[in-house]
Amino acid sequence: MNSETDIVPIAGRFRGFLPIVVDVETGGFDNRRDALLELAMVVLRIDEKGELRRYRTYNWHIEPFPNANLDPKSLEVNGIKPFSPLRLAVPEEKAMEEFFRIVRKEVKLNECNRAILVGHNAPFDLGFVQSAAHRVDSKRNPFHPFSTLDTVTLGAVMYGQTVLARIAQAAGMGWDASQAHSAVYDVEKTADLFCHFVNTWNTLDAAFKAVES
Repeated sequence: MNSETDIVPIAGRFRGFLPIVVDVETGGFDNRRDALLELAMVVLRIDEKGELRRYRTYNWHIEPFPNANLDPKSLEVNGIKPFSPLRLAVPEEKAMEEFFRIVRKEVKLNECNRAILVGHNAPFDLGFVQSAAHRVDSKRNPFHPFSTLDTVTLGAVMYGQTVLARIAQAAGMGWDASQAHSAVYDVEKTADLFCHFVNTWNTLDAAFKAVES
């Protein structure tokens, strides 16, 4: 895999956008009222074979912002205890500052113009990222404000499935239900699936071009 700076730029593959895979765990479904509790992202790189691969995973446990709503049903699903000291949570402002700084660095390294969020039900994740950016008054949010790349759509097209676990199983990747709804596990599965879709398309595209020639 490529070193930190010696990389094959992704700029030409996605029209100047850099795909950054993101998953959030939250205190509900309303990105304006409910807490952002965990944020994970995967940085992708092109390997020596010219294929897109997971390069590095980052993860933040985040303190609920003041007066944030915490829906007990959501906490039951994700298993997060928001005020447990064992979480080693950081303030939302610190998490978003670090998150955006890493993304901006990757955008520059890959000679891209902007990041585009990749997720499973990606508008949900983007909504929480954008709301958090607004709360902390971030001036340098590197993500496209509304466009996303969604593995729900890609999974439906390729496998006729829309649930993350079922798409992963259809792709032969397996699924550990005991780890599901952990931001890190979900984001890495989403990243592997996105890379699988891109690499499969590249292979098919090359085969079509070979036949045409």
